[in-house]
Amino acid sequence: MADLLINNVSMTFHLPAGGRVEALKNINLTMKQGELLSVLGPSGCGKTTLLNILAGFLAPTEGKMLLGDHEIRGPHPERGMVFQQGALFEWMSVRDNISFGPRMKGTPKSDYEASVNHLLDITGLGDFGDKMIYELSGGMQQRVALARCLCNEPDVILMDEPLGALDALTREKMQGLVLKLWKETGKTIILITHSVEEALLLGERLIVMAPRPGRIHQEYRLPFAELGVGADLREVKKHPEFGPRREEILEMIWNMEEEIMGRSEEA
Repeated sequence: MADLLINNVSMTFHLPAGGRVEALKNINLTMKQGELLSVLGPSGCGKTTLLNILAGFLAPTEGKMLLGDHEIRGPHPERGMVFQQGALFEWMSVRDNISFGPRMKGTPKSDYEASVNHLLDITGLGDFGDKMIYELSGGMQQRVALARCLCNEPDVILMDEPLGALDALTREKMQGLVLKLWKETGKTIILITHSVEEALLLGERLIVMAPRPGRIHQEYRLPFAELGVGADLREVKKHPEFGPRREEILEMIWNMEEEIMGRSEEA
């Protein structure tokens, strides 16, 4: 595993009808291996654009990104992606979904079978390996998506609102699982969410992005992710620092949204 460097990354989209949209401007960020970062911000601040650049799906207009000593120039197994909808193969079993990456690389079954069994176990899917994807709930499907990502042994896991479509109770359980996997695997994780509470719970570092152009407005270092490993997350929310931080960030994003609305009315 290696450190991740984002150096002066900017992204401008040119519209078919003319004009341009400056989605990101001068993003600078360094992450040590094994850090857990959550990213917040109002709609249109470039959160998903930044994640797509890190995944290699988009090339930045300016700047560069380094993972270790090499530049990110496109998709690579060293960076795994988990989407809001799992993008799983419905016609395959849970086990076959998880092992898809190694099988496509031609890895012998004897080399990945133990890893698949371990991932089934730590994600709570031990009894579901032979089930088909369509037989699982949304929360269980997201567990499969996480396990499939981990089976490729990425250095960095990129998560684009992976829990956003889940009901409240399932989402809370999955938040606990993300923290467990972070601590057990030592992976670097970047998670985008619209939930301030989730960002506080799952980010030992948290950045708030401002629009437009998207830029880092504020950064926090927080104790809640470490406190939440193996703990009741509802108890973590009772920490004396949690409530004030939540209100501070909510007000920050609310003010940004008001500013955006004001610009729209002026236009």
